[in-house]
Amino acid sequence: MKNVSEIKEFSQSNSVLWELAREGARTMIQAALIQEQEEFLANYSHLLDPDGRQLVVKNGYLPERNIKTSAGELPIKAPRVRRRQGADSVPEFSSSILPKYLRNSKEIDELIPFLYLKGISTNDFSEVLSKLLGTEVSMSASNVVRLKQVWNDEYSSWKEKDLSKKKYIYWWADGVYFNSRMDDNRNCILVIIGATEEGKKEIVAIENGFRESEISWREIFQDLKKRGLQTSPKLAIGDGALGFWKALRIEFPDTKEQRCWVHKTANVLDKFPKSLHASAKKKIHEIYLAETKEQALKEFENFVSLYESKYPNATNNILKDKNETLAFYDFPAEHWQHIRSTNPIESTFATVRLRTYKTKGSGTSKETLTMVFKMIQSAQKNWRRLRGFQKIVLVLNDYKFKNGVLDNAA
Repeated sequence: MKNVSEIKEFSQSNSVLWELAREGARTMIQAALIQEQEEFLANYSHLLDPDGRQLVVKNGYLPERNIKTSAGELPIKAPRVRRRQGADSVPEFSSSILPKYLRNSKEIDELIPFLYLKGISTNDFSEVLSKLLGTEVSMSASNVVRLKQVWNDEYSSWKEKDLSKKKYIYWWADGVYFNSRMDDNRNCILVIIGATEEGKKEIVAIENGFRESEISWREIFQDLKKRGLQTSPKLAIGDGALGFWKALRIEFPDTKEQRCWVHKTANVLDKFPKSLHASAKKKIHEIYLAETKEQALKEFENFVSLYESKYPNATNNILKDKNETLAFYDFPAEHWQHIRSTNPIESTFATVRLRTYKTKGSGTSKETLTMVFKMIQSAQKNWRRLRGFQKIVLVLNDYKFKNGVLDNAA
């Protein structure tokens, strides 16, 4: 039998080994986060300002947080990325290792939708949750089914919410694809995020449908009107391929249209050989980052003059919807970084998007819709207010802006 000193020595040794294991785990997670940041920065290292400085740079760390793992709680500092003025086409840096909506909370009602969308089987939730949280979690399949029903009821209740007092200045629209196990067709979630009078972003609509279908979008618009929405948004932002635009012109004809420059850039570059992507992208940036609409039009001409003879498909594509790509110049300059692209939707879905990545799926289209709704609800808590929100009242009251500045002559 071990004496007291031997027991004490063993205990101290075990404690040291445990601390070494915890420190090793913390170091690995920290290194993985930094590597993830480095890869993100490398993707945009070609973006420079007029002085030759990179537009996407490191920006220190977020406040230290304790992350629950199987090695216990570990203090982690997640790195931050700063996007300088002119880099608004770059999505917000969002860690796939520590997604924002999981970093601040490890509550099961936030974890389950994330895991469900990643294709985790209902029967595997207890095991996966226990590993993630570092503690034993009892979550039977029947409990998960009941939770999903609660979330479905929450979604149904949210869809009945009165909108008669709502006024939106901007709408961002897109269709996001997911693979569903039990449906024959790939499931598309149609999403509209709106900016309110106070400059806060919130979910306006989220529904199953077809991305290119005018009817799918009209059904959404008509439902919003039935719930009391009376005022048209001043500007809508989205990809040119959406059926959203035909529906918008019928249901909200007063709303101006802004084509998303992220989608536009991708579509144009697709018409170039990869060897020209970097130089062509730089020329595209010079268009929509121009200080004035007049300068942007000149950059359009320069682009066409440079590439038209060899790459007519690319120049035809960039000239398509030309006026709609420059609508943002008629709104406050402080808002440009928000309204030149569908970034609010892009960044929200950054870590759960399944456009091209194939998993075993996430259930029926109805179940997927409910899970996506819960994920966006969670993400919405961290959405930032619009920069220059004080000028929203001017736009809502039809004051005119020219090249981002209040037009006193109008």
